[in-house]
Amino acid sequence: MSAVMKQNDWIKIGKLSDIPKLGARVVETDAGNIAVFRTADDEIFALRDKCPHKGGPLSQGIVHGNRVACPLHDWKIQLDTGVAVAPDEGCAASFPVKLEDEVIYLMPVASDGCPNNS
Repeated sequence: MSAVMKQNDWIKIGKLSDIPKLGARVVETDAGNIAVFRTADDEIFALRDKCPHKGGPLSQGIVHGNRVACPLHDWKIQLDTGVAVAPDEGCAASFPVKLEDEVIYLMPVASDGCPNNS
C-alpha cells in the first residue's frame, strides 16, 4: 500500500476495501514495516510485521478472530495488543489505526504496553 502523509502525523494508507477480510497489507514506514490487518468484522489493527519468536512476517499469517497466526511456527498473536497467546511469550509492537469514511489511517508510533517495541 502506498503511504500519503496526513496532518497530525497520521498516514493515510488506503481504503478498507483495499484489504481483504481476514487479510493484511504491509505499510513501509520510517519505523519499519507495519502490517495492517482486517478482521471478519471489519476491525482494523496494526502490528510490527515481525513475530516476536523468530521474526516471521505476521502480514503473511492467517487471521482468525482478533488473532494472527505467524506463518513460520504458528505462534498466535493478539491483534489488539501484539502479545503472544500463552504458553508462548513475547510481543509485537502495536500501532494506532483509525477508520474514517472507509479510509484507514495509521499512526507510525508504537503504542505503549509492549515491552519489546523492536
